[in-house]
Amino acid sequence: MAEPKIAQKAPYVMDVEPGKYAWCACGQSQNQPFCDGSHKGTGFKPVVVTIEEPKKVAFCGCKHTKNPPFCDGTHKSL
Repeated sequence: MAEPKIAQKAPYVMDVEPGKYAWCACGQSQNQPFCDGSHKGTGFKPVVVTIEEPKKVAFCGCKHTKNPPFCDGTHKSL
């Protein structure tokens, strides 16, 4: 599988409400950090995460995290 495109070398930190979120794993989405279907035909699939309560999260922007969909600091070494 090809490497994902780096959308940005920093996390997308945001307040989210309870619900399901589809994080873009390929880096091609125009709606970062969320999936817009741009991965079709690439072998990538979005990572769907369910948030149970309102909170602040840091979604990975570099797409190389070892803890998808959340930032683990990998962007610091890219």
